[in-house]
Amino acid sequence: MATQMKRLAEMEGLFKALGDATRLRILGLLLTGEVCVCDIHESLKIPQPKASRHLAYLRKSGLVETRREGLWIHYRLGTLADPVMAAIVDAVRHALTHIDAVHRDGERLHKRTGCCVPSPGDVTRVACCTPQPVALNVAR
Repeated sequence: MATQMKRLAEMEGLFKALGDATRLRILGLLLTGEVCVCDIHESLKIPQPKASRHLAYLRKSGLVETRREGLWIHYRLGTLADPVMAAIVDAVRHALTHIDAVHRDGERLHKRTGCCVPSPGDVTRVACCTPQPVALNVAR
């Protein structure tokens, strides 16, 4: 019972982390791979302290991981061990590729770094991007 409550609390934390537009936009930029905090705040056109605050929240939830290089911290998408949580995050990552604002942010990042946000079909094959069979109207 305690384990189930812990998993529920972790899932709640995940959804809280995903429940903010700035954090979702950051995750959209991280679809390109590892990104320096300086490129994140410049690409999103937000103050550096705001970017750092949201990145800390994402790091605490396990959605992002970090690497320090001198004075700069580089962020990348995290890997969640729980397969249910990982499936939720995979769906969110894919959904972000369908958001115009994420692509605009990605274009600004591309101008700075050359990194590109993937297109919807490049992330994960899900129902919204899987060709649906065409129903034929056949008279009988």
